[in-house]
Amino acid sequence: MQIERYLKSSVQEWLDQRMVFIGGPRQVGKTHLAREFIAAPRDYYSWDDLADREQIKSHRFPADSGTLVLDEVHKYPQWRSLLKGLYDKNAGQLRFIVTGSARLDLFRRGGDSLFGRYHYFRLHPFSYGEVDAEYRLETLDALLEYGGFPEPFIRHTARFARIWRRERMARVIHQDLRDLTNLKDYTQLELLADLLPSKVGSLLSLNSIAEDLAKSPHTIANWIDILGSVYQCYTVAPYGPPKIKANRKQQKLYLWDWSVIESPGARFENLVASHLLKYCHLMEDTEGHQMELRFLRDQQGHEVDFVVLKNKRPALMVECKTGERAASPSLLYFRDRVSCRELYQVHGGERSYQQDGVRVMPFGEFCRIIGV
Repeated sequence: MQIERYLKSSVQEWLDQRMVFIGGPRQVGKTHLAREFIAAPRDYYSWDDLADREQIKSHRFPADSGTLVLDEVHKYPQWRSLLKGLYDKNAGQLRFIVTGSARLDLFRRGGDSLFGRYHYFRLHPFSYGEVDAEYRLETLDALLEYGGFPEPFIRHTARFARIWRRERMARVIHQDLRDLTNLKDYTQLELLADLLPSKVGSLLSLNSIAEDLAKSPHTIANWIDILGSVYQCYTVAPYGPPKIKANRKQQKLYLWDWSVIESPGARFENLVASHLLKYCHLMEDTEGHQMELRFLRDQQGHEVDFVVLKNKRPALMVECKTGERAASPSLLYFRDRVSCRELYQVHGGERSYQQDGVRVMPFGEFCRIIGV
């Protein structure tokens, strides 16, 4: 099965102007996408290969190369200065794609020596629209069971998916994190990663997790940030619009691989969250809009699963249900209190209708609307 990745045309557009950075979870398809832009296998260089590493550091590349792929080069402490030198020396002669399984955007902050020299894309797992233009229910079932990472989704076997997940997690904890952090106890971090699927969908309690692992809440918060830096999980902050006594502190947590979540409801909610995050990142990386994924919960317990902010204004409010149900009372409640025209309730069934200004529809129909 060949599935053309959704960022291919955008990468091509920017490659003639700047270096292109492609970040994303381990085994999400970054290398496969990047290799489509090189003329020969020799133009791919991995920092994990000692011979490739020496070539990168010495700037020795074939004279007739057009595009070079540099993989995992962020593991080098002076990687930004290295890339700056490579780009400035070869501008107009070589094009560079830099890929990494850590969040390369963490290095975009003040004092970035690469400012103006690169464009950053975040590659997500497969989404509904990317793998099935017909938006069939069996495709949704497959995404829920196998997740959106290319290899287990394409293999479509539960046994392979289980083995793949275990091997991937071991590499993230014992390879990626060891290359990027100075932690001493990776076993505890692995225990935290095993615990997080049970926390998806509910308000994140650092105190509760801290008690489970006999660590301080500050340590747990730091570890979650570390796991987020290698695209293992991400957090969604609350939205506190004016005139609403909203929860403004506790966050929610979701995983890049939703297939590890046991609860069907939490797994579906995570799948919806991941599609919305992909939509937000796509709009930021290709259109330049400022996008935020939030949730809304007030002090009386009314809650909407997701609010998408576009340029700081609510663009979408989305409630998700595994079954076909009437519009959520909380969604109707906030309809009159939040200035947002697009209200959706998505489900895993087939019926589509409107109720009091809320568009209740199958998740596939919603994905067609937002383009993911």
